[in-house]
Amino acid sequence: MFICVCNAVTEKQIHDAVCLGASCMSDLSSQLGVGAGCGTCRAFAAEVLNEAKQRQDMSENRVAA
Repeated sequence: MFICVCNAVTEKQIHDAVCLGASCMSDLSSQLGVGAGCGTCRAFAAEVLNEAKQRQDMSENRVAA
């Protein structure tokens, strides 16, 4: 699903960016251009970012256990 229509950024791209080290909206903006256009996507992109970080944390915890 598209999160940022202005820059054609998908939910998967945000999840992939988190896997590559993105941890905040500034990272997403610089890496993918999220929120750099009209800015309407910023709140939803932040939700997707937090979800991706939680999934990554859970995945890392499973590996460490």
